[in-house]
Amino acid sequence: MVHVLSSRTLLRPTDPERSRAFYGGQLGLAVHREFGTGPERGTVYFLGGGFLEVSGRAEARPAPGLRLWLQVADAAQAYEELAAQGVEITRPPVREPWGLIEMWLQDPDGVPIVVVEVPADHPLRFRA
Repeated sequence: MVHVLSSRTLLRPTDPERSRAFYGGQLGLAVHREFGTGPERGTVYFLGGGFLEVSGRAEARPAPGLRLWLQVADAAQAYEELAAQGVEITRPPVREPWGLIEMWLQDPDGVPIVVVEVPADHPLRFRA
């Protein structure tokens, strides 16, 4: 068994400055650390129990199967805050048949991001 100490999602955007403006500015993610210099420098953002690293540059958009899942305390409040920052919401918060409240948006390269609220009565809140 591998003992994982930390985790990080790595994104190689087509336009690093645009992606940093989105993740750090519009989404308001806090910076964990920065490294390197120049336009392709790396920025690592806090993502709850993990990290999101935006660094380097890709010629093409990320793989179509990539998704980011961001849990928040209040999806309706997140909707208002993100809309006020000019983030294009592709689907406002909706309570899904499986009980989660989900809102969808995309990063500048089209990476789908689901913003999720786990309601107080949802099974994810309880340990077996």
